[in-house]
Amino acid sequence: MHDDARRSGRDVLRGVVAGERRRVAAGCVLGASHQIGEALIPVLIGVIVDRAIVHPDVASFARWALVLAVVYVFLSGGFQLGSRAGEYAKEYAAHGLRMRLMRRVLDPRGGASTGRPPGALVSVATEDARRAGSVAFVLPLGFSAAVGLAAGAVLLLRASVPLGLLILLGTPVLMGLGQLLARPLEHRSHAEQERAAHASGVAADLVAGVRVLQGLGAQRAASDRYRRTSRASLDATVRAARAEAVQTGLMQALTGVFIALVALVGGRLVLSGSIGLGELVAAVGLALFIPGPLQVMSWMAAEVARSRASAGRVAEVLGTPGDIAGADGSVSAGADHTGSADDAPRGSLRLSGLVHEGLDGVDLTVAPGEFVGVVVTEPAHADALVRCLARRVDPDAGRLELDGVPFTDLAPRSLRSRVLVAEHGAELFAGSLRDNITAIGDSTHPAAAAAGADEVAASLPGGLDAPVGERGRSLSGGQRQRVALARALAADRDVLVVHDPTTAIDAATESRIATGIRELRRGRTTVLVTSSPALLAVADRVALIDGGRLADEAPHEELVRRSSLYRTAVLA
Repeated sequence: MHDDARRSGRDVLRGVVAGERRRVAAGCVLGASHQIGEALIPVLIGVIVDRAIVHPDVASFARWALVLAVVYVFLSGGFQLGSRAGEYAKEYAAHGLRMRLMRRVLDPRGGASTGRPPGALVSVATEDARRAGSVAFVLPLGFSAAVGLAAGAVLLLRASVPLGLLILLGTPVLMGLGQLLARPLEHRSHAEQERAAHASGVAADLVAGVRVLQGLGAQRAASDRYRRTSRASLDATVRAARAEAVQTGLMQALTGVFIALVALVGGRLVLSGSIGLGELVAAVGLALFIPGPLQVMSWMAAEVARSRASAGRVAEVLGTPGDIAGADGSVSAGADHTGSADDAPRGSLRLSGLVHEGLDGVDLTVAPGEFVGVVVTEPAHADALVRCLARRVDPDAGRLELDGVPFTDLAPRSLRSRVLVAEHGAELFAGSLRDNITAIGDSTHPAAAAAGADEVAASLPGGLDAPVGERGRSLSGGQRQRVALARALAADRDVLVVHDPTTAIDAATESRIATGIRELRRGRTTVLVTSSPALLAVADRVALIDGGRLADEAPHEELVRRSSLYRTAVLA
């Protein structure tokens, strides 16, 4: 892990602890009370033994037995309540990280998913968020263990200064060794998560394209690819587990040597008569108590190393730069540069000298309420145009304007509250038809009728409440397109840009949909990026873009008559 990533990971962990500071503090206090109680138990038993055997005293014995019972009650309550506070802190912290990650993924700036398959983002938002959030549970346990060790050392100092000093000097050495031994685990844990995320991404891609793979007969190649990816993930997991086993084993061995040294020194003190029977019982009990906190601290070192690795991956996603510049623009999409309300008709679009991924100086103006078709002879150029209109990216040169205000001067959320770009192949979500078209309450809604989604609902058991499956897979391609188009129409934006909405729909249905869109969007600005003759025929005019430049524009019928290039693009 690079130093920058490590620092960013530490910042994420500090944020986790700061966000759950009350629960973390409660877990520390309650856990510490539990550990102090555990350290007191051997001492109290030693006192009871002394009162029962060395200096028999029934009344004193009963009082100290009652004290022991009360301490048991308090340490038990401290453990239960402290564990509960730690669990709450861990779960709320992980939830907070998941929400931050989702906000970043859905941020109008984009960029979070660039170069990352969906499965990798899912892994970061689930497993890595969980591991990073667990630091809010681990730290109270580590703090409590440290307090328990300190309490044990103090109690041992009261019984014997040499034993107490031995523990006080030996514990920091063990802690330093634990941190040193945890370094390889941190590196290998990061590699393990990277490989697991990659395997999840490959699996998601293969599942999404299973029909294509079956059609091509490429199942064996896909299986071999996933087998190699899964094997690499397994190897990384085994290396991380090996590092963890080595770290844990070495720490347990060092702890055992340390406890043996404590027992040796204590035994010599007993033989020399420096401590009595009760003190011997207390010393032996404390010697047995000490491995517990030491093991917790060793475990804490390993868990913190894992948390740092996962926090670094979370920080990478959160710190990914956006795809678009000026995403902090604050001008409202419904105001001019001075902030005053614009009383003129709203919904004008203007493209001035647009240059981006093959587009070479496109100039196009769409008046408010105009219904315009755009035919782009190169599919890649059409995709680039749609991405710019959606402001998923900013053009390399030129600019886009909404009602005279450059896109780059508009707050992205404000821009998208007025401009909706429905891209080709828009995904549906698991749930019902009604869930996917949230604005529609019944199958007679104008948007459903205009897009032909009412026919889809009528053909399914349950109508609008029929489930569509993950990504709408229970629907045919044409049905998915109609539902996605209905969703875009129902949003009722001032400006609607639709890219190839009917490529999987038969000609008769497509003609009805074209008429429905035209009627429903009357008076609203609509841009159809398509080569469908049925859709282009209802447009006020059509702009033809060839070679990345505006080649011609006129009504559909006129372009058919005068432009062979247009006839080839639309009618061939």
